[in-house]
Amino acid sequence: MTGASSGLGAHFASLLARQGCRVALAARREDRLAGMVTTIADAGGEAMAVAMDVTDPEAIRAGLSRIEERFGHVELLINNAGLAAEHGFLAAPRAETERVFAVNQTGVWEVAQQVCARLVAVGNPGAIVNIASITGLRAVGGAASYAVTKAAVAHMTRIQALELARHGIRVNAIAPGYFETELTQDFLASDAGDKLRKRVPMRRIGHLNELDGPLLLLLSDAGSFMTGTVIPVDGGHLLNSL
Repeated sequence: MTGASSGLGAHFASLLARQGCRVALAARREDRLAGMVTTIADAGGEAMAVAMDVTDPEAIRAGLSRIEERFGHVELLINNAGLAAEHGFLAAPRAETERVFAVNQTGVWEVAQQVCARLVAVGNPGAIVNIASITGLRAVGGAASYAVTKAAVAHMTRIQALELARHGIRVNAIAPGYFETELTQDFLASDAGDKLRKRVPMRRIGHLNELDGPLLLLLSDAGSFMTGTVIPVDGGHLLNSL
């Protein structure tokens, strides 16, 4: 689980631990991860913290080796690490744009590639869920680099699924609409956020537990014949203006 220190990642980690999974929490903020490991353990689950910068291939390699030493090969991967940036195309600062691409696109590619290479080498099956976004499925203003990387994640999912199916590895993606997390809470509390809420056909923002069903479907045997699928979970937002 990348990007596990907050938001969707923290929620997904707790969910999978409650389902009986041994969860490896990967992120850069080790202090947050340590607290989550304790919380999961107190609830009867099993987790470990792995310091990992998804923009650093060596950090990914070292982190996966640590996970294998304790839990064995990664069988389920949630590629969740991501950065948001609020800028249009013309105004996008180069340094910030490069960082967003490195985390949201190249990081997702690199983590999946290393995990899958290890699974293929030992002949193990697996399941990957990449976290995309509805902003990658429709053009949206004001978040150019973020939206482009999420579009890349959606198509990356299809490419990975096509190549990895023969190895028993399924790859799917969830494309969330707007959910309240640390990343979005300030925006959603603003006038612009209120206007956006009114454009969602359900007239509300999503609750994190409304992502649980799609995630468990894609990771479990209930979705055993699904690969290359990108599932929007957005209250119908894609049916309306983003």
